[in-house]
Amino acid sequence: MEIKRPYEKLYIYLINGRVDKTEESLFGQNFIGTWIEEDSSFLFFSEPDDSKIDRLLLSSPDLELADKFQFTYEEWQGGNVEPVRVGIFLVTPPWMRPCNEEGMLTIQLDPGVVFGNCLHPTTRDCLKAISFANVQKPFKSMIDLGTGTGVLAIAGACLGAYRVLAVDLNPLSVKTASKNVELNKLDGIVKVKEGRAEDFLNEEADLVVANIHYDVICRLIEEEGFCRKQGAVFSGLLRSQWAEIQTKLVSKGFHVIREWDYNMTWFTAFVARF
Repeated sequence: MEIKRPYEKLYIYLINGRVDKTEESLFGQNFIGTWIEEDSSFLFFSEPDDSKIDRLLLSSPDLELADKFQFTYEEWQGGNVEPVRVGIFLVTPPWMRPCNEEGMLTIQLDPGVVFGNCLHPTTRDCLKAISFANVQKPFKSMIDLGTGTGVLAIAGACLGAYRVLAVDLNPLSVKTASKNVELNKLDGIVKVKEGRAEDFLNEEADLVVANIHYDVICRLIEEEGFCRKQGAVFSGLLRSQWAEIQTKLVSKGFHVIREWDYNMTWFTAFVARF
């Protein structure tokens, strides 16, 4: 039996300028979070709240309302958020009763309004790649760069990693991932941190996972900290991008162990030194 979902509709205010975290306490109980994109801020609410936005703009004259939008939750997510089976993983929203299946690893996931709901093929292929990497050589520590909802970090912990670091530059992703880590009772294993992916490559890890922008991946593989790692999963790459990244990885001593593609468009790969 389905439990009421947290949101029915989403009301989004696009602000020119970066809204400071200290302002968020003024937005009230209908406020979901702020998505920062360069010098723009997307403020998410579960109910329209023009008065709060007017008050924000009056107190911060450097900010400007650029536009506002309304979506159903399903429209924003790109489909209904329902239990998804990917390999040995069963990813289910917390507002639906868990349907535990023998041999499956269950992850409870509230995607909120950020990326990583398992409807996108790169997220699903990353789950397959992490599982495959663990079969090849079980990993005990992992870094998930660009964690989004935290689903890949949680999957690593479910596979047996005793230390997982989940990193995202966006504060709303950090907030969402932290909530999901707590939901799955993995607080002692998965640590969520806010920051640039490049700044965490010196952390010890058997496996690096990066389902992230192409330009960030280009920077990551040039870092000395990455070159010392034994294995990695990369995703979010189009065909021409993956061809270029593959060439660079081979030049640094990595071998492509296996790759996955979705309609020859989105590419995911597990690379390693062994």
